[in-house]
Amino acid sequence: MLRRVLGLLRSPVVRVGFLVLALGLAVWYVVSERAQIAAAWERVSAGAVALALVLSLLNVALAGASWRAVMADLGSRLRVRDAAKVFFVGQLGRYIPGTVFQFVAQAELARDLGVPRRRTGSALAVALLVSMTTCALLLSALLPFGLRGVDLQGAAWTRHLVWATPVFLLLLVPAVLNPLLARLLRLARQEPLEHPVTARGLLAAAGWALGSWVAVGLQVFVLSASLGSGLSRAHLLALCLGGYALAWLVGFLVVVAPAGAGAREVVLGAVVAVAVGGGGAALVVLGSRVLLTVADLVLALVSLRAARVRR
Repeated sequence: MLRRVLGLLRSPVVRVGFLVLALGLAVWYVVSERAQIAAAWERVSAGAVALALVLSLLNVALAGASWRAVMADLGSRLRVRDAAKVFFVGQLGRYIPGTVFQFVAQAELARDLGVPRRRTGSALAVALLVSMTTCALLLSALLPFGLRGVDLQGAAWTRHLVWATPVFLLLLVPAVLNPLLARLLRLARQEPLEHPVTARGLLAAAGWALGSWVAVGLQVFVLSASLGSGLSRAHLLALCLGGYALAWLVGFLVVVAPAGAGAREVVLGAVVAVAVGGGGAALVVLGSRVLLTVADLVLALVSLRAARVRR
């Protein structure tokens, strides 16, 4: 089935149609929520919004750097401009329900650069596993501290997350990660990796991915702090970093939602509400989602423009 989809996307008409659809869905989200967005900006300072936008762009850019590091480790050293086009434009596939479109879009774009589809698929799988592991690492290490002393119903289980931190660190060891990837690829009936992931490549990818999660956690922190909170700065920062990590993992598992929309906001809102209240949490999660959508669009359009200028 996946091969048939890949063959269909080789058609220029279908590929252009996919890009238009993905852009349209992303823009539609921003336009449809414009009234609530306008109300949200009245409570959040312009400086906080500008800083949060920079952090949103940094989040997406660092995620792209992590993917590029994996590609290089697997044998395809793409120039920054080429990697940006493949990753950032392919990222727009997240706005179409299901996870397959991001995979096939990046595979087709990378194929134009001479990268085998198999390698692109493997790189995205490795980068995704590294991203999930570093995200879970932040969740287990910081969320229990952020919720310390907070009376949040149903949150008692988070106190035990800290014990999972060594497990997530262990997953970033090549001797552990490579067999795990091989097993997952067999279960998915996909070709195995051309060669194992190296410690150097894995360390680079994990470092960029961790920076990406810190950037988006800081984005939530900046928006939350601008509304005022009864928590200390340290607890609020830990709450935002760990809370977003939890929200992203839940949103990722809900594959029918484009880019995790809906599920991610519910979880993030529940966590942030303990610091800024229900109304403030709604503003934070809406602002965070919009800024990340804008970042996806901006970086995709900039990379397309750069590729056109180069040609």
